[in-house]
Amino acid sequence: MIELKSAEEIDRMAVTGQFVGELLAELSGVAAVGVNLMDLEHHARRRISERGAESCYWDYAPSFGRGPFRNVLCLSVNDAVLHGLPHDYVLRDGDLLSIDMAVGIDGWVADSALSVIVGIPDPADLTLIEATEVALEAAITAAQPGGRLGDISAAIGEVAHSYGYRVNGEFGGHGIGRTMHEAPHVANNGRPRRGLKLDPGLTIAIEPWLCQSTDKIRYDQDGWTIRSADGSRTAHSEHTVAITESGPRVLTRRPTHGTASTDSAEKSATAS
Repeated sequence: MIELKSAEEIDRMAVTGQFVGELLAELSGVAAVGVNLMDLEHHARRRISERGAESCYWDYAPSFGRGPFRNVLCLSVNDAVLHGLPHDYVLRDGDLLSIDMAVGIDGWVADSALSVIVGIPDPADLTLIEATEVALEAAITAAQPGGRLGDISAAIGEVAHSYGYRVNGEFGGHGIGRTMHEAPHVANNGRPRRGLKLDPGLTIAIEPWLCQSTDKIRYDQDGWTIRSADGSRTAHSEHTVAITESGPRVLTRRPTHGTASTDSAEKSATAS
């Protein structure tokens, strides 16, 4: 069942989204050569506790994982792309790190992810991250009231293919609101003008992720971490977005140049 949110409820989700965006920006600045993944995890735990928020990841036990998940971040390095289990690993020069998090504040949830290079970047890695970010921006632009869910999926797939990447169909975006995972599923490839009508009040997490040279995945023995099947680098970008009468509203916008997010920025229709 899909629950459409009122304007007031979307505003409450935006409060959570602002916190998520600001914390992700902060974590991307903390990530550096020599930093342990567990340092990032404990940093996030402290910030979430200070805010009085609740992690959506802690104790999460879906059918595809070896639960329960006992962390507040997914930290995926290099060929890992989704659900990376934080562990004792010290970041090295050139590592590609994806950070994914979802929290709830006063009963309303927001979910977002970004990928960064630690140290000196490989140009191919920068292109891969760029592709996920451009795909996310295109998907947000396509999330117009009266459109169709397939418009969002097609926008992601078109960008991915234009960069020469293939798209995995096993994991994608999802509805979000009172819980982290709600209907509908938001595929990362599809056909325009098909699928669910995008009515105002629909809130979704849009999350393109790509592997450099494959669309196949494999799981680590930890039962959570998902990697590219061929060991190639991966990247992941995600925002929580609300469909409104005036267009898409990004609820998890990250601050730029160290400034706090503003309400007007939250309502912008482009990804950060």
